Amino acid sequence: MSDDSDDAVETEAADAAAEDAPDAAEEAPAAEPEAQAVEEPAGDSDSEAVDGTGVAAGDDETDEDEADAEPEGLQDGDFLRVAYTARTVEGDQLVDTTDEAVAEEEGVADQGTFEPRVIVLGEGHLFPAVEDDIRGREVGETGTVEVPAADAFGEYDEAEVETVSADKIDEDDRYPGAPVQIDGQQGVLETIVGGRARVDFNHPLAGDDVAYEYELLDVVEDDLERAEGLLDMFLELDLEMWLETDEVEETRVEEPDEDSETPEESREDGDSEEQSSSSRESGQSPRTEAVDAEPETVTETVDKRTLYVESDPQLAMNQQWMMQKQQIAQQIIDLTSIDRILIQEILDGSGMGMPGMMGGMGGAGGGDVDIEEALEEADIDADEIAEEL
Repeated sequence: MSDDSDDAVETEAADAAAEDAPDAAEEAPAAEPEAQAVEEPAGDSDSEAVDGTGVAAGDDETDEDEADAEPEGLQDGDFLRVAYTARTVEGDQLVDTTDEAVAEEEGVADQGTFEPRVIVLGEGHLFPAVEDDIRGREVGETGTVEVPAADAFGEYDEAEVETVSADKIDEDDRYPGAPVQIDGQQGVLETIVGGRARVDFNHPLAGDDVAYEYELLDVVEDDLERAEGLLDMFLELDLEMWLETDEVEETRVEEPDEDSETPEESREDGDSEEQSSSSRESGQSPRTEAVDAEPETVTETVDKRTLYVESDPQLAMNQQWMMQKQQIAQQIIDLTSIDRILIQEILDGSGMGMPGMMGGMGGAGGGDVDIEEALEEADIDADEIAEEL
């Protein structure tokens, strides 16, 4: 009786376990989505983060693209044709202009050529504050900039007003307001009493703020226009010039290659085979002598882009050109694709020569001219030229 009861209990327990097993099997897969739901956000977070910084990789790529992008608008190195007028803020005194109408109104139209000028942005051809205002702008835009005195012609410095000996001033310049040059410094004579003179070496516009109004006309791409613009800016001369490509012979010294063939390599190539064979026949051991390679002079023909400039008396006597011709030429070469500059002087018997002497001493028909008369004419011409100078 008890055995049957025990069997019945075991059977019921087995049936209960069998009934619970499907429920457990159905519940087990339900746990997997919970695990996946926890893992997926973690996976997404890891894929977006870079080196644990929390910055998305896409953001890094955007920053790199922005850094690589070229800046917009006009930038340093651009050749620009600019029209501008500069005046002092106080007093409205004209400082500089490219407008001929403004020059006529101010009564200075006869003091030069007034037309838009070519400048190179970033080369200091305008005050830094003006260049800063131009960067990033586009052709056709206009602007107004106020340049502080310190960044324009400097603050007025009382220490630059000095007392000097009157002997250093030419007698013709001994009046208040006369421009004078003392020991290489340019100044303005204020007063002169007895043997002493008071000279102001400050710039005439020192202490003045300057207002610039400008218009960006166009970008200059042509090298000839660039060279013409730069020379005009430096010298204010209208010169005849043109570009040509010349074939020029250049000589250079070519240093020997450090990896040149050693004596051992020469023997391998058969260069020293005969010497080695001779040494073996005579019973002597082969000798190796190292010979230093000599530098080689090489002459080659190359193309040179040449700027030809026709000289004239104005250029020959231009103080700026005489003092800074090398620097001016080097800047033109550095800023353009021009390789060299040649100044040509044309001698055609006119200009500043001595036509009387040249005519009297000419080869054809020269015997019919009175030499003394020609010399007298030459002297008169020379005197007239001296007076003009």
